[in-house]
Amino acid sequence: MQKRLLVILVSIPFCFIFFACNSPFTPKQVGYFNIPFPKKEYQLFDQAGYPYTFEYPVYATITKDSTFFEQTTENPWWININFPSFNGRIYVSYKSIGLNRFDTLIKQSFALTGKHTSKAYSIDDSLINTKNGVHGVFFTVGGDVATANQFFLTDSTKHFFRGALYFDATPNADSLGIVNHFLMDDVKHLINSFKWRKNQP
Repeated sequence: MQKRLLVILVSIPFCFIFFACNSPFTPKQVGYFNIPFPKKEYQLFDQAGYPYTFEYPVYATITKDSTFFEQTTENPWWININFPSFNGRIYVSYKSIGLNRFDTLIKQSFALTGKHTSKAYSIDDSLINTKNGVHGVFFTVGGDVATANQFFLTDSTKHFFRGALYFDATPNADSLGIVNHFLMDDVKHLINSFKWRKNQP
């Protein structure tokens, strides 16, 4: 009787182990932080002396950029469009055609986008033609890259405006995808509202 009782007592833990190992397992799904997005509203960037104007979101700020890779910018019209809530920024450069060759500026823009080919699985470019007579090219870079969206705008004779959206975060196409998608509407609005100032250098 004692032996039978001992066998039962010893067997109980093994039964728990057996059934525990065979219970259904549900893996935890991969998730990202829930990001509250603000309402889309825009304001006009129309600073005296600048050769361009455009509309940008009310939840963004604009700061002047005076250096480029620790060198003074070519002119005072380089800016950063900052999105503090998303740790994002559009770096804007402006160059005057005449001081720079037009074909050289085009080649540089394609080359700067091409620098991401080592981590990109695709680079698509599409032509820009707006109702305001602004032309250019938009680049979409797929993959875990520092900047997935770049563009340049020009009138082919005097002005060359280039923008690139960057995030202050480890490049991850999945986690940044929803924010990229949200800010893409703002980039498109900037482009479609963009105008060159008349009688500007």
